[in-house]
This record gives sequence, structure tokens and C-alpha cells, in this order.
Amino acid sequence: MLLYVGIDIGGTALKGVLCDADGKVLKEAQTPTGVNDGNLAVCDNIAQLINNLTCGFGSEDIAGAGIGCPGIIDSENGRVVFAANLNMTDFPLADEVKARVNLPVKITNDANAAALGEARFGAGKEYSDSILVTLGTGVGGGIIIGGKLFEGNKSAGAEIGHMVIERYGEMCNCGRRGCFEQYCSARALTRKTKKAMTENPSSLMWSEYTLENCSGRTAFQFADCDLAAREVVQWYMEYLAVGLANLANIFRPQAILLGGGISGEGERLTVPVQQLLNKKIFGGAGYAPVKVLCASLGNRAGSFGAAALFMNK
Repeated sequence: MLLYVGIDIGGTALKGVLCDADGKVLKEAQTPTGVNDGNLAVCDNIAQLINNLTCGFGSEDIAGAGIGCPGIIDSENGRVVFAANLNMTDFPLADEVKARVNLPVKITNDANAAALGEARFGAGKEYSDSILVTLGTGVGGGIIIGGKLFEGNKSAGAEIGHMVIERYGEMCNCGRRGCFEQYCSARALTRKTKKAMTENPSSLMWSEYTLENCSGRTAFQFADCDLAAREVVQWYMEYLAVGLANLANIFRPQAILLGGGISGEGERLTVPVQQLLNKKIFGGAGYAPVKVLCASLGNRAGSFGAAALFMNK
């Protein structure tokens, strides 16, 4: 029985799993990324984590080590084109790690890895076509078509968060205006909440929060009893449904999975967004419906997806 290593690279920590083809975890560990020590030190730390996970097994037992890495990734050639948080530019990550562990190594973008993890072992495992949309500090995700990861030309596609949904809208860090990320990230939701609180001094949101400590959860927490909070949540869901409808109309997946911190709202989020999506989707939802579900693997999705890079669907 072959085993698979999956590594998820974060800005501060490396998370790794050793699992079988069914997703059963045999070992799990993490270690500091070591970004401040340089690119080669990061490779040393990845290799050490892989060796720790595979200790006690022979190389013939391990199919390979997959790595989910933030940034623009040339997955075909195993290179990090650019990863700002890792201070990496045109760096041969796969080859450097392979030289240290003597195992086959593959890499992909971390959001793509998370999408593959959810598709293989999580909320998307019943579907051949799914899209993961992560609603965190930014908006990211990945696209699965026919059970396989879609990465686009030179692995530079599937940048879900930078689809424009509001022409001449909010300025995005990417240099364009109106990106999905500027309306549906936790940062965007917090910005809208602060604006609502400032404009409504009598809002109940002030009873527990200030402009300094409110978050993406604040408006949801008070939506049932406060008009200003309810309007923020409705604003957020409308924009989210617009973005999801665009994705649904282009790819028509069987399911769209919502991950990231805001997905913690569960059915308070998915049920109304499903209703909105059903109204916006081309041709209606009667034929080829698209389900809106919460992702289920949490912080493990990237590691599982990285391991799945060596698994044939």
C-alpha cells in the first residue's frame, strides 16, 4: 500500500501529513517555515518535516511528497515564480526539496491544493466538478474539473478573488478595481461593518464591539436583532452570490464549497446564498443545479490536497 506526503507551506509554519489513498492519516506534524533564514533554509525545513513523517518507512512505500505553496507557481516545472510571503522569486523549490529527501516532489498553489483536498477527501468528494472559494483575509480557491485540478496556462489561472464583480468599484491590491476579493473577503466584510457602525451610533453592534475589535463575524452575530447588521449581511451575501453565479455560469460545477473563516457561519451563510444563487444562475437552477456547501477539512485541506498530487483519481 503506497503512502503519500502532503506539505502545506504557510508564512510561519509548515504543516504536513502522511496518509494513504483513502485519506487515513498515519502521521501529522508541523514545524516553523523559517522564511527569515532564506530560501534554502525553508527547503531544509520542508525536507526535515518530510523525513520526520516518513521515518520508519522505506522509499518504496512512499509515492511522493506534494507541496502546496502560496504565490504564483509553475507546477509543471516545480518552480515558485513569485511568493511574496516567502521572499521567493523564480526558485526551483521542487528540485531543491527532492535533492534533500530522495523522493518525487510536486508543487502547486496552496489554494489549488486546498481545492484538491476538499474534492478528494472533503465536502466535494461526491462530485467530479467542484470549486472551492475561500473567504478569508482575501478570496482564493481552486477549480476541479472531471476530478482533476484546473490550473490554466502555466498554472497561473483560477485566481478567483480577482474576478471583477463591480466595475469602477473598490481598489484592489492587484491594481484593478471591483475585484471579488474587495467585496467578499473577511477584510471587506469588516470594512463594511465599521462603516455601518459609524453611520448608526445606536446599533446594537456597539454593545459588544468597537471599530478596533469588530470582525467579519460581528454583523452576522447581530443580524437577527439589529437592522444595520442585517443590512451588512445582506450586502455581503448579495455580492457573494454575484461572484458565485459568475463561477457557476462559466464552469457549472456540481458544487461550490465555501471555506475560510466566514464559512464558519454554516447554514446561516449557505442557505440564503443558495437561494440568491438559484435566482442568478443562467437558465435557472432546475437543470444542472449548483449546490453551495461549506468546506469540511479546515486547515488540513492544503496538506491533503498536496498529498493528492500523487494520487490518480
